[in-house]
Formats: sequence, C-alpha cells, structure tokens
Amino acid sequence: MPDLLLELFSEEIPARMQGKAADDLKRLVTDGLVEAGLTYASAGAFATPRRLTLTVEGLNEASPTTTEERRGPKVGAPDKALDGFLRGAGVAREDLEEREDKKGTFYYAKVTTEGRPAADIIADLIPGVIRNFPWPKSMRWGAGSLRWVRPLHSILCILTREDGAEVVPFDVDGIASGNTTEGHRFMAPGRFAVSSFEDYEAKLRAAKVVLSAEARAEAIWHDATNMAFAAGLEVVEDKGLLAEVAGLVEWPVVLMGEIGEDFLGLPAEVLQTSMREHQKFFSVRNPATGRIERFITVANRETADQGATIIAGNAKVLSARLADAKFFWDNDLRIARAGMGDWQEALKSVTFERRLGSQAERVDRIAALAREIAPMVGADPIAAETAARIAKADLSSEMVFEFPELQGVMGKYYALEAGLDPAIAAVAEEHYAPLGPTDDVPTAPLSVAVALADKLDLLTGFWAIDEKPTGSKDPFALRRAALGVIRLIVENGHQFPLQSVAIAAVSKGHGKDHQTTVDLTCDLIAFIHDRLKVLLRAEGVRHDVIDACLGGASDDVLDLLVKRARALQAFLDTPDGENLIQGYKRSANILSQAEAKDGVEYRYGADVKFAETPEEQALFAALDNANAAIQPALEAEDFTSAMSEMAKLRAPIDAFFEAVQVNADSDILRRNRLNLLHDITQTCGSVADLSRIDN
Repeated sequence: MPDLLLELFSEEIPARMQGKAADDLKRLVTDGLVEAGLTYASAGAFATPRRLTLTVEGLNEASPTTTEERRGPKVGAPDKALDGFLRGAGVAREDLEEREDKKGTFYYAKVTTEGRPAADIIADLIPGVIRNFPWPKSMRWGAGSLRWVRPLHSILCILTREDGAEVVPFDVDGIASGNTTEGHRFMAPGRFAVSSFEDYEAKLRAAKVVLSAEARAEAIWHDATNMAFAAGLEVVEDKGLLAEVAGLVEWPVVLMGEIGEDFLGLPAEVLQTSMREHQKFFSVRNPATGRIERFITVANRETADQGATIIAGNAKVLSARLADAKFFWDNDLRIARAGMGDWQEALKSVTFERRLGSQAERVDRIAALAREIAPMVGADPIAAETAARIAKADLSSEMVFEFPELQGVMGKYYALEAGLDPAIAAVAEEHYAPLGPTDDVPTAPLSVAVALADKLDLLTGFWAIDEKPTGSKDPFALRRAALGVIRLIVENGHQFPLQSVAIAAVSKGHGKDHQTTVDLTCDLIAFIHDRLKVLLRAEGVRHDVIDACLGGASDDVLDLLVKRARALQAFLDTPDGENLIQGYKRSANILSQAEAKDGVEYRYGADVKFAETPEEQALFAALDNANAAIQPALEAEDFTSAMSEMAKLRAPIDAFFEAVQVNADSDILRRNRLNLLHDITQTCGSVADLSRIDN
C-alpha cells in the first residue's frame, strides 16, 4: 500500500495562518481521496514558514470497481427522457432491463464504474485543492491566474512503495510536480530529492529545517528557559507568543539580550506588551524583584558570532520602542499625580455609543449603580462610587492609546500614583473581569460592585435602545457581559434580586417609564437566564433542569437558582430521582385528566381517615414527613437535603400505584385519592416545577 507525500513550497506564510492551513490541506485532500474511493490508514499535516506538508499513509493502490443499479424512466416514456438516462448511465438501450413495481414498469440499468489507480486520482485531486485553497488572504503574481498566500515556488508529490517512489505528475499554473524540495533559505540553499516521508523529514533536518511546529515550539521553550535559569532568571510564559514565534522560524536559535537600565523602571506589563507586540520578544523576569530585566528573541539562523550582531540590532530597535513607552509613562504620571482630572474631563469628548452618550456619561451611570450594588456585596457605597469614577480614566492616557490591551492595568498604576487606596486602585484593573469563561472572577467587594455595575450598565443600556444580540451577531459582546454578571454573582455567592437592580439601572440611567422599564428588564433577565443555561450545560446540568427551577422564589437570585439546579441535577442522576419523576408525572397526568373530565379541582387536602390500604396509609405518612423536612431545608437554602427528603417518597409512591386503584368505584375514595395525588404534586413541586423535566 503506497504512502503519499505532498509539499507546497512558497514564500513565507504568515504565522497566524499556518496551523489552519495545515488542517485545511489535510481535510481537503483526505476528503477528496475518500470521496474518490481511496481509503487510508493515517494522515498528518505540517507547516513551516515556507511550506505546507501532508503525509498520507496506507493508501489503497486503486479505487474499487463498483456496480450500482439505477432506475430510469417508465417504459413508454418519451425518447428524449430515455436518451438522457442512457447518456447519464453510460449504457446502450439493449443493456436495459424492464421491471414492474407498484408504480408501473420502469427501465433499469446496471452501471459499472471501473476503479482508478491512486496516482491518477491524486493527479486529478491536488490541482483543484491548490486552486481553491481557503486562504483568508491570497495574492497573484506574475502573469499566472493562481492565487496563493504568497508566491508558490514548487510542488513535491510522490507515492512511496516498498520498491521505490514515483512522482505523481500534474501541473498547476506552470508549476510541475516533482520529487525535490529546498532546505533552509540561508544555511542550506539548493534543492534535493526525497523518496519517502521519513527521508524527507530527515533531509530537511539535515538542511536546517524542523518540520514540526510543535517540535520547534518545544525547542524554543527548552532553550529559553534553560538560558534564563542559568542567569538566575525566568521566562514569562506566553503560549500565544510561543506558537507565533514557532511559525516565524524553520531553525530556531534562541538568544538573550539585556534591557537598557533607563527602562527597567517601567511597569512589567508595559515591557511585556511592548516587546511582545512590536518585537515578538519573550520577557525574562527576575523572580526576586518581579522586574523584567532581559528579553529573549528567536533567530532563524546560526551565525559565526553566536548571534551577537543579531542581539545588538534587536537591542537597538527595542531601545527605540521602549523610549516611546517611557515617554508615554512619564507624561501619564504627571497627569495621574495631579488627580487624573484631565483624563476624566477628556472622557466627555469620547462617544461611547451615539444613543447612550459619552464615556463620561457612562461612568456617571456606573458610579451610581455601583453605589447601589455595594451594600449587597459587602462593599462601602462611597468607596464603590469613587472607584467607579476613576476605573476608566486611563482610557484617556497615552499608554492605553498606544496599547489598548493595557486598559485597567495602567489604571491601577495611575490610581496608586494619584494616592488612592490600593483597594480602589485595584478596581481599575479588576472591574473588566471576567472577560472569558476561564478568566478569574474578582472577589474583592469593591471590584465586584463596580464590575457588576459596568456589565449591567452595558446590558441595560443596549436593551434600552433595542440593540440585542441576534443569531451569531453580538457586536457589543453582550453575551459575554451577561456571563460575567452570572459568574460574579454565583462564584462569589452573592444573593440579591437581580431584576430590581436592573430596573433601577434602566429607570435612573435611561429615563424609561415604569411599565417600559419592567418589560425591558424582564426580557433582559430572560436573556441572562439563557446564558445561565449555557454555563450550566457546560458543567453537565440539563436545560430542562434550569427551566424546572425557574419561576420559583429564587429565579431572580442567581446564586440560589444555580444551587437548586445543581442539586436537582444530582438528584435526577440517581435511580430514586428518575423513578420519582415518573411517579410525579403519573400523579399529575391522572389528576389533570380527572379535573378536565369532572370540571372540578381536586386540591382541598386528602384525609387519611379514608385510606383503605396499608400502602395508602404509608403514603399519607411519607408525605407528612417529607413536608415537615423539605420546607425547613428550602428555607435554609439546603437544596441537597430537600432533594434527599423528596427521594424518600419514591418507594411509597411506587407502592401506592402498585396496590391502589385511584379511580375507585366509590366517589368518596376516588375524590380522596385524587386529592392525595395533588398532595404528591404539591410536595414535589415545592422543590422545583418537575412538570418541566423531560421524560
């Protein structure tokens, strides 16, 4: 069984495109092979700055010959219809067979498709893959029509068998396939032939090319951390940068340089951001002081002077970059130490959203809302308002203008320089969190108050102007804000009525009348509940469980809602829970049918004196015991205990239905038993609306 090796060799492919391009090449080629009838054992794709490579092992020698039966037009159909069928099937009229079925007599043809050699299939497939490759951006060059991410220079395509390798011949825009490739641009120029993937990978390494991006990243990290450790330092971990740098080099050479003394006083985040964004350098930290003191760069070649010239050049460019950062820092410090008033004033000229006013107006709303939320989360209202008013001041700073990703981080530094309490200064950085589902959630009461106010103002504001997420579109990241609200409340265990806070935000901040405010916030709370379902679904809680917990006393207190849902999910995962649901639904169904038939409600309390059987009497006792235990547990917010008490009803309910006929001949017994069924639904329903649980 032959193995396929394909390499598309070009000018430098942007690092951010390489991983997806390798995956796309694998998907397009393997899908095409399978569609053409070829199976394979395994496939792997690789990318370097100058090449995309695919290896497919264990291919069939040829696609199988297949025979299929096709039904044609009815006997007696017009000649045109029959001729079209004959052409499509590739058969003659005398090869047709007539068969009768329920709908009439039809022509049938047996169509045989001869198998094709693997080389022929590949030669037809690859040119189409190359011409239609899904690059995010592509270009044309010269006089040809081919579009590729960068000019494509050569195509290597061979099939390897035990007795040798053969080139799969085809041509794409004048580029003929072959069995040769190139090594490193500088250290091993020139082409060489290969005969298999193993031969290809070994010769590439000898020609100073590491084919695997993972291997390049591992080598970079290994050398960088060892180099830093030898100097008593440590490399700041940055997985995104590591993946990007691994896509910039074919032969990684790790070098370490020093940061100028003038710049060591800059905040670590400024140094890291400047070096990462502009130079693709790793930051090297002194673990004793926390300062960033050196940088690591990754060259794409070995040099006679062991990289000294490269380090000197990089250090010179870095000094120019950091000089700009230091200039911004010094200017910003002057304004910060004056109280940040200039920045707060500048926010009046920055539009947040045309219908929602300026950033300064938004800050006013957040401050007022933070003051209202503060007592609910254990924060001082005055401190919360103060923190909210300075939290976004750094948006006007020169440093954040240059590096927007440092918003909040710089705000903390500037607030400290302004002489504010560290707890207030921390709010500037923490109030943006959490931005993603894995981000840490602030726990300090002041930060929680302002973070909630920030996100609730965003949500209520866009709800007030009817700008809600639709489908996959969410330009203002409102789903993320809703998830942030949920996590801030639930993970900190705060319990307060969310809708009343939202109503206050809308009525005070956006001037809506009472009814509009109520309608608007009801819709917003439903949106937040939908986000809650997504969050809980990710941890294994079913959507119907959340629905069952909504509508109760705790549906507006997210922390209680989540605790109830988690307890109910755990209960339903047990045999007792699953069976009790069936007993509950059986009770509810019999009860609703009887009420519909009789035109009355059986909801006035069953009387144990009419219980005839031991099973009936046992169910009365079990319900009394359950009610006595469930209600105190619910009041204590001990939902797990409430579910445990409810689980004890499973056996007596099962025994009741096994031994007792609800629709007895005696009207007195029938009414009493129907009232007893109502007691079952009431007791179980006090924990959650179990009618919403899917069967």
